[in-house]
Amino acid sequence: MDEWVIWVILAVVLGVAELFTFTAALGLLGAAALLTAATAAIGLPVPLQLLFFAAASAAGLVVVRPLAMRHVKQPQLQRFGVEALVGRPAYVISDVTGREGRIRVGGEEWSARAYDETLVIPAGATVDIIEIEGATALVYPRE
Repeated sequence: MDEWVIWVILAVVLGVAELFTFTAALGLLGAAALLTAATAAIGLPVPLQLLFFAAASAAGLVVVRPLAMRHVKQPQLQRFGVEALVGRPAYVISDVTGREGRIRVGGEEWSARAYDETLVIPAGATVDIIEIEGATALVYPRE
């Protein structure tokens, strides 16, 4: 069996293994094996093939893999709508209790309730929005 066939078989095996692991490492090793198959097909001796495989593998793992992993690990998408209000500060415009109250957040006025129903948050206080239930913000005073 020719050396290039062995390199192609190795490339296919590594490519299939990559499909099960999604590490980007095995796929890069498979690509290096495929490139090495080309060097074997043009007739380079086995020691040079091994050297080429080692160099291509190292280059892929050191240069290409970090770039690929950076694109895989994307930052969390921005939240939209009422989900974007959670965690934001708000200004109390009328006392907030466990039953009712009003806050201003981002230029909009919202109905609000205290997250801790035993609290009474006075007008003028700054609160954090903990949760949104329907059209009511559940808030907790800033410390």
